[in-house]
Amino acid sequence: MAETTRSEPRYGNRPTMKDVAARAGVGLKTVSRVVNGEPGVTPETERRVREAIDVLGFRRNDGARVLRKGRTATVGLVLEDLADPFYGQLGRAVEEVARAHGTLLINGSSAEDPEREQELALALCARRVDGLIVIPAGDDHRYLEPEIRAGVATVFADRPAGLIDADAVLSDGFGGAREGVAHLIAHGHRRIGFVGDRPRIHTAAERLRGYRAAMEDAGLPVDERWVAPGPTDPRRVTEAVEGMLAGPDPVTALFAGNNRVAVTAVRLLAARTARGDGAPVALVGFDDVELGDVLGVTVIAQDPAALGRTAAEQLFRRLDGAAEAPRRVVIGTRLLARGSGEIPPGPSA
Repeated sequence: MAETTRSEPRYGNRPTMKDVAARAGVGLKTVSRVVNGEPGVTPETERRVREAIDVLGFRRNDGARVLRKGRTATVGLVLEDLADPFYGQLGRAVEEVARAHGTLLINGSSAEDPEREQELALALCARRVDGLIVIPAGDDHRYLEPEIRAGVATVFADRPAGLIDADAVLSDGFGGAREGVAHLIAHGHRRIGFVGDRPRIHTAAERLRGYRAAMEDAGLPVDERWVAPGPTDPRRVTEAVEGMLAGPDPVTALFAGNNRVAVTAVRLLAARTARGDGAPVALVGFDDVELGDVLGVTVIAQDPAALGRTAAEQLFRRLDGAAEAPRRVVIGTRLLARGSGEIPPGPSA
């Protein structure tokens, strides 16, 4: 018995309507009518066309169809880190709004690299996305001006655009940090350390500004040894916190400028407590941390889903023709008191 040979798949060579027409023995217009659900085709002819579609695995080219209408029904999202739970929630909210508008979301990560952000944003524009939501890594977005003039709706989220006027949806970093530090002051702390991200980042700068404002409101001096902005890797954060806890007048409380800093601080303070090393240190973090409710970590919580949803809704308002001046929307934060921020200073403080 002869062995049946199977043809190798033609990767990258998808069947076309011309292939369907040839197999069904009909014209291209007939295939087009069947694919698009238009009248004027007999039941028998439609049966042959659909049989050819099934055999060949043909799929309608929606990209070509929407391009004829001037829109691609796709939007792009440039995130900082796809693995970060904060950006995961934000991205999911954007996707839900896009889906409700019959639009596909394409996203990618800048890894906090301005050059990679630019490369990714322009690559999405080259693929004819209708709009972009960008969480900036850089502070100069003039490279997007030609794309915006060409009709690519653009909204910035979490951080504002640099050197251009554009829609932005932000969390209240200043107000949230001010509230968090005031909470520590209300529980008796006077020597409060701040460990944050790099000050060139808008969100980091706003949170540091909120820390200083709360201390000033309470008439408390800030020793610059208590302030440690910089990269958020565990080694750098550990060194900063250990420095603040050393010496004759250590800080009695810490304000962590983001969730990565807070996680490192929680581990360091837990180890310190296990060793019986000094009085307990209070901690408030900006942005929630995984298992924060279980671990009893007091935080200033953002609403990443609201950030993503609001940014996406503004993007689709622009795509629907809204022509007002660029808008800046600020979404509030809330204090979640869970125990770590309510520890009083030690008796010698």
